Amino acid sequence: MSTLSVQWIAALFVRNVLLITLVAGGLHVLLFTFCSQGNKLKFDHREQLEKTKKFSIGSQVHDNILWSIASGVTVWPIYEVLYLRGVANKVIPTLGFASNPIAFVSWLIILPPLMSAHFYLIHRLLHWPPLFKRVHLLHHKNIHIGPWSGMSIHPVEHIIYISSVLIHFVIASHPVILLLHLYTRCLAPAFSHSGFEKLLIKDKAITEAADFHHQLHHKYFECNYGNVDMPWDRWFGSVHDGSEKATHAVKERRLNMYKNRA
Repeated sequence: MSTLSVQWIAALFVRNVLLITLVAGGLHVLLFTFCSQGNKLKFDHREQLEKTKKFSIGSQVHDNILWSIASGVTVWPIYEVLYLRGVANKVIPTLGFASNPIAFVSWLIILPPLMSAHFYLIHRLLHWPPLFKRVHLLHHKNIHIGPWSGMSIHPVEHIIYISSVLIHFVIASHPVILLLHLYTRCLAPAFSHSGFEKLLIKDKAITEAADFHHQLHHKYFECNYGNVDMPWDRWFGSVHDGSEKATHAVKERRLNMYKNRA
């Protein structure tokens, strides 16, 4: 990987297409095509995703797949290629588990709050009216969300969203840590946007999926910019807990934003 070549870069791209198709596509087929658990633990009881002209090719699912792969799985391997080429040429520092076990394990502990903080900050930025209108609005066309909605975002947003991996370019980690970081960023949104609180098999919960916190963000927009891993929204006054009081506060915030924009 010390030199760029179509062979290994194409292999990364194809691998990432297969991964996102397996995860997002698999969840979509399970939950929306076969309706394996009906509306059990589903936040929005509409069974099918939308088919309206607000999506560029009419169908929400097809539109989401287009942006996820054409944009998301194009930007994703760019970061990966730059990192791996830098490591191969010894331009980017690395550490190994055998020689630095404490640092290696520390990365695994630090990654979740690091990604959570980055997501909150860039998400607030993306809701700045000029950026929201030109970039983030594409993602917010998805109010009734599904697994493919998670990575259905504008190319500029993909660049910003995945940019948290740049920390590995300057602080020594390990390619495995980098891959874990990328997989979490690019595959986990299929679960968080699945529209279901848990995945069930024969009425037995097998894993957590989406959460009510982010579901409310897609409904009311100007709230719950972070995730449930860390209480960023509570700390910075942007939390919506599902109550009528919180709904009123969010509507007031949106009204003030539009007034200021005018």
